Amino acid sequence: MSSPVYVANCIFCRIAHRKAPSTSVYETKYSYAFLDVGPLSEGHTLVVPKTHAEFLHELSDEYLADLLPVAKKIAVGTKAEHYNILQNNGKEAHQAVGHVHIHVIPKPNQEEGLGIKWPAKEVSPDQLAPIAQRIIEEIEKNSEGSSEKI
Repeated sequence: MSSPVYVANCIFCRIAHRKAPSTSVYETKYSYAFLDVGPLSEGHTLVVPKTHAEFLHELSDEYLADLLPVAKKIAVGTKAEHYNILQNNGKEAHQAVGHVHIHVIPKPNQEEGLGIKWPAKEVSPDQLAPIAQRIIEEIEKNSEGSSEKI
């Protein structure tokens, strides 16, 4: 396990390391889950890694691998039939706190929980192919030495 990074002025670092108050729901060696203080619905929970990383791609795989199983446990624990799992990266993507976190948001009805606009664009397969190729090339460039291939 790599040593956790603690940033003293990060509220989620302070919460995950029990240096700021929270309403704890679940904890593992790598993750800490607590109720959101500004919930969109009852049971709205945040899952944070116990190491600081602002963006998902900056988080080590050992911490990353723990986040979704914890989010799954929280979703089951809420007993919500419908729910959203949300993870934002960067201010333009609506990340309010600069520490990786996953929202588990129960959706009990149309009024409560997460509301989403999805302004989908129409694209053809010919438009998608070069985009896919650029992504594949970047993945391969950044995965040198890895046996994983697309």
